[in-house]
Amino acid sequence: MLRGIAAGMKYLSDMNYVHRDLAARNILVNSNLVCKVSDFGLSRFLEDDATDPTYTSSLGGKIPIRWTAPEAIAYRKFTSASDVWSYGIVMWEVMSYGERPYWDMSNQDVINAVEQDYRLPPPMDCPTALHQLMLDCWVKERNLRPKFSQIVATLDKLIRNAASLKVVTSSTHSSGASQPLLDRCVPDYTTFTTVGDWLDAIKMSRYGDNFLNAGFASFDLVAQMTAE
Repeated sequence: MLRGIAAGMKYLSDMNYVHRDLAARNILVNSNLVCKVSDFGLSRFLEDDATDPTYTSSLGGKIPIRWTAPEAIAYRKFTSASDVWSYGIVMWEVMSYGERPYWDMSNQDVINAVEQDYRLPPPMDCPTALHQLMLDCWVKERNLRPKFSQIVATLDKLIRNAASLKVVTSSTHSSGASQPLLDRCVPDYTTFTTVGDWLDAIKMSRYGDNFLNAGFASFDLVAQMTAE
């Protein structure tokens, strides 16, 4: 899936377009897990003759803060590199099975945190190599981020060497700068007594029936599953 999304974005970048709204919600997936990038309502063409192709948007338009590169938020300057930042967030969404980036932080808190070099920790059971690629996409200096062609090549290499995807990074080993923010955003699981309370806290209450149907009637069973 990640490779398909990256290939679609490589094509868009090669055609000198910037998407500006790359997020998991804008990815179409068929029954064979083939992915197509969609929703080009914010897409813009970048001039061919520019040494640093950039689209500067006018003030007033809404920006999807959680997916947008810091320079695009601060200066309204969008490039293929800002799409790369967004792709890193999409990677995190896929590997976390659709968790909301930055959880319940406000948009302003997200802006401040990213400015202070906070980056999202690896999702549970996320291969180290994939989280490192996310971090590469989230480099503050846009010119140091990988191109989409490099991202596709990296993913192809990882696919060929499947053993490299078996090395998993624990989110408990996040950087010291990230941990205080993480503590404020992730609920303390020891405080929950019911599955409903837990799902409400993580904004996933709509899945209550799924847990009950799967036999998880008490939070102790959920906690045991998480521990295992």
